[in-house]
Amino acid sequence: MSYFPSREVTNIYWYDGKLIQSQTLELTIDDPGLLYGATVFTTLRVYDNSLAHRLTNWQAHYDRLKSSLQTFSWSIPDEARLRQGAKLIMTRFPILRITIFPDGREWITGRLLPNNLTEKQKHGVEACLTSPELYRSLPGHKTGNYLSAWLAKTNATKLDAEEAILVDAQGNWLETSTGNLWGWRDGCWWTPPLKVGILPGIMRYQLMNWLKQKQIEVREEPWTADLVKGFEAIATSNSVVEIVPIHTVIQPTGQLQYNPYHHIFKQMRGFF
Repeated sequence: MSYFPSREVTNIYWYDGKLIQSQTLELTIDDPGLLYGATVFTTLRVYDNSLAHRLTNWQAHYDRLKSSLQTFSWSIPDEARLRQGAKLIMTRFPILRITIFPDGREWITGRLLPNNLTEKQKHGVEACLTSPELYRSLPGHKTGNYLSAWLAKTNATKLDAEEAILVDAQGNWLETSTGNLWGWRDGCWWTPPLKVGILPGIMRYQLMNWLKQKQIEVREEPWTADLVKGFEAIATSNSVVEIVPIHTVIQPTGQLQYNPYHHIFKQMRGFF
């Protein structure tokens, strides 16, 4: 697969049925997407330059978009046109961000994989806990109102952390600013349940199904302060980075350390 040079990463996109080469997007001043973040989006990684690849999982991403649009009573875009735009952008970039406006307009942008992704997958990253007020709006849907997650990630970088963990009012861990949480203890995997207010991640769903097919137990339980202290290893997952271990979590009361080289990650990576 060939890509544009990094300086051109943002200068081509698909918008409302057209391929556009520009670094700007023109919206009316009363567009609800601009004023209120009234959009839904999904971010997917294209494997082997194919939307049909099981890891690309186009259908799951499209179905989640469609479900949110139906919930909000917004217009559903034509899937064929959406695929047309995705196919054009994915010839240049392995990561696609597909955004849908309330009236059905589609906007597809692309970007490259992080340069240090392999290193993060191998050695893990540091994360920090956020304050409870930085919860995501409408957590069951991936909307353009992503300010809380962006602030959480931005604040984390000030502590030299690469990821942020969102928490609820009781201090229970929910998800990271970019993905879902996984933990290993007592011989099984643990992940927070959807009912606590987290995004139903596509990669989370894929991994849960695969682990269950392998007859590996996955427990969906709230991540309380006592539970997280007992994890041997933890990680974050999403459709772009796959699964990345977290070796350190910065808390107001100190740090928690986890093993990013735990043998269980070899098992999890078997999915990929």
